[in-house]
Amino acid sequence: MRLSRYFLPVLKETPAEAQIVSHRLMLRAGMIKQSSAGIYSWLPLGFKVLRKIENIVHEEQMRAGHMPMLMPTIQSADLWRESGRYDAYGDEMLRIKDRGGRDMLFTPTAEELVTDIFRSHVNSYKDMPLTLYQIQWKFRDEVRPRFGVMRGREFYMKDGYNFDLTKEDALHAYNRHLVSYLRTYERMGLQAIPMRADSGPIGGDDTHEFLVLAETGESEVFYDREITDLKFGAREIDYADKAACQAVLEEFTSRYARTDETHDEAVFNEVPEERRRTARGIEVGQIFYFGTKYSEAMGATVQGPDGKPTPVHMGSHGIGVSRLLGAIIEASHDDNGIIWPEGVTPFHAGIVNLKQGDGEADAACEAIEAAMEALGLEPLYDDRNERAGGKFATMDLIGLPWRITVGPRGLKNGVVELTSRRTGESEELAPEAAVAKLAEIYKGHMVKGL
Repeated sequence: MRLSRYFLPVLKETPAEAQIVSHRLMLRAGMIKQSSAGIYSWLPLGFKVLRKIENIVHEEQMRAGHMPMLMPTIQSADLWRESGRYDAYGDEMLRIKDRGGRDMLFTPTAEELVTDIFRSHVNSYKDMPLTLYQIQWKFRDEVRPRFGVMRGREFYMKDGYNFDLTKEDALHAYNRHLVSYLRTYERMGLQAIPMRADSGPIGGDDTHEFLVLAETGESEVFYDREITDLKFGAREIDYADKAACQAVLEEFTSRYARTDETHDEAVFNEVPEERRRTARGIEVGQIFYFGTKYSEAMGATVQGPDGKPTPVHMGSHGIGVSRLLGAIIEASHDDNGIIWPEGVTPFHAGIVNLKQGDGEADAACEAIEAAMEALGLEPLYDDRNERAGGKFATMDLIGLPWRITVGPRGLKNGVVELTSRRTGESEELAPEAAVAKLAEIYKGHMVKGL
């Protein structure tokens, strides 16, 4: 992609309405534009990152054996009346009527709809376990939408739902999700800590939120410092192995880590004083086990091994896909702009031509661009007739992890400059060597998606 042809409406000034870093930088980097309160258009750069995050989520969900599907954004109120949640959910639900006067709603979550799908097609325990998920737009009518995509009204979310015959099987699905989430967040360059949480309107007794520590987090969190030393890393796990998944759950949840809603001061004080930490956190996902709450209310039963109808055990599992953009920026930025982790960067490297119009420099940039594309890498080539300082500022603002700088002086010596956005360190390499190094860096970060 050539920057001269790319729609990237960057802003020099910070919009007055932006209160936190991620909102300011997403607006300044031309990633989003507000349509109305808490609702945004996703411009090309923002949409590109959104898709990168979505594809990582898809890959890890399917790795865990979960099946993607898509449900509508508009639901009938009748299903929610069956479950008893239509009136109980509160004012965050956007209730509407169609032209026939039927009560409808814009989906805030989809437990009722997916339960209806299940009960219509699954009759026997032999067709279980089953976990379905979607990545779809949701709407919650926040009283005070703020902080850009962090607390918007319309948001993009992965919501998954497991159906199991027994509580033991459903808790294995819970553990399986916890493992897949740990992998998902680490691939995005994040440490998301599972914390004991409140279930809210979803219901159920077993639930963990995943929170990224950040000064601008909306939740106060309390945790044992040792938990921040844990990494899932490159380990492989058999998702069908109940003991292995349970061991990961115990490893990552045995130390104290709770949100303010479930904080217990007496239990927290049992943690050695030097390890007690209080901070702010951004919620980026949550997993629930809620048993037969919906299956009993909505008649979602299967014929069990004994031939009798048995209500299925369920859980739901969410990841805030659009919210993750804000969380990543909050956790990874500096005074000059965003610093994208390699796993989610919109482009793998920026190519900066210091002397646009110079035959040798132009040819070298085009050759690097072609070499990267041949290896499956996506470069963003700044071919504008701008001063070098302006080009560097744009690259810093939009946060590409690597920059290749090409100029006549370096080319005389057969080299270009490869610079890390995160550290600011540069090294001079032959163009071919710079491309080869990028290919090696990104070897473990290529995303396939669906």
